Amino acid sequence: MSSSSSPTPSRRITLLAYPDCQVLDVCGPWQVFASANACADKALYSLELLGHQPGPLTTNGGLSMVADLDWAGLTARGAPDTLLVAGGSGVFAQCQAQQHTDQLRDMAPQVRRLGAICTGAFLLANAGLLDGRRATTHWRHAEALAQAYPQVQVEPDALYVQDRGRYTSAGVTAGIDLALSLVEADQGGELAGRVARELVMFLHRPGGQAQFSEALRVQQRASGALRALLDRLHANPAEPHDLESMADQMAVTPRHLSRLFRHHLDTTPGAYLTQLRLEGARQQLLTASPAPPLERLAAQWRLGSAEQLRRLFQRRYGVSPSVYRQRFGASLSHLEDSLSCP
Repeated sequence: MSSSSSPTPSRRITLLAYPDCQVLDVCGPWQVFASANACADKALYSLELLGHQPGPLTTNGGLSMVADLDWAGLTARGAPDTLLVAGGSGVFAQCQAQQHTDQLRDMAPQVRRLGAICTGAFLLANAGLLDGRRATTHWRHAEALAQAYPQVQVEPDALYVQDRGRYTSAGVTAGIDLALSLVEADQGGELAGRVARELVMFLHRPGGQAQFSEALRVQQRASGALRALLDRLHANPAEPHDLESMADQMAVTPRHLSRLFRHHLDTTPGAYLTQLRLEGARQQLLTASPAPPLERLAAQWRLGSAEQLRRLFQRRYGVSPSVYRQRFGASLSHLEDSLSCP
C-alpha cells in the first residue's frame, strides 16, 4: 500500500497499522481517499502506511501489508494532515506493550485530524488523547472502553464521532463512513457523493447513528412465522398491509401479533411498517430525478399527507425531506452516469 509518485498533494493521510490489525480498517479508509483522487482526477491526498518498523505486517485476517515508514521516518517527513489508527484484535497487545503510545502523544499536537477506526480508539485512549472527549468504538468493545478509560465519554451507538480534532468510528465498515465524511469536509458534498457512488455506499447512512440496520436486527430477533412475515413486509412495504391482514398471515389474533412485535422487536406492527415505508420514501427521494412531489411520495408509500410525511421524516432523520435530498443526494444529476469516475 505505497503511495504513488505524483506531485505533492495538499493533504497527507497516514494510517497506522500493526500486527493483527483489522484489514478493512486500513483498506476501507485508504480506498475512500484513493477514490477521491481518482474522481477528482488529481492528487488531493497522498497516502502512507505507518508501522512500528517499515516492511511487512500480517493483519488479523491473514493478509499481509507493507508499512511505508516507521515513526522516525514520519517525524523526518513532518506531521501529516490526518493520522488514523486502525483497530483489530492486535490493538490490546499494542496497548499493553505501550507500542505507539509515546509517539502518538508527541505527534498529536502537530496533526490537524487524529482519529481511530473501530478498536483503534483504545490506542488513542491509552495515550490520553481522548480524555474529556466524546468517542465511539465497535459496539462489542464500547463498555470495555468506557470502563478502562472513564475519562472518555463513550457513545456506543454512534457510527463516528468528532470532538475537537479527534475522530473515532464504530466497527470495521464505519471507518469508511468516517473517511467519506473527511473527504466531504475537505472537498465538499459533490465530490464525496461521487466517491460514495463509486464505492456503492451511502454518502451518509440512513438513520444516522444506528450501527445495525433494521433488517439485521430482525434477523437477530425474529424466527419462524414472525420472520416470514417480516420478510414479506420488507419485500413489499407499500402493499396495503394492516394489523388484521398481517395477523391473518401468521394465523394469530391481532392482539397476539402486537404482543409478538413488542416482545421481539420492542415496537408495534404499525410503527414497524411505517419505518419500512419511510425508508422506501427516503430512498426514492434520494435517487429519483426530478425530485417527486411530497404528496405523491406520501400516497405511494401510504404515509398519509405531505405534511405527515414531512413530520415523520423530520422525526426519523433529523432534517426535512428537502434538506435531506440537498445534503445527502449531492450531485444527483450524475446518477444516470456511469458509476466509474472520469
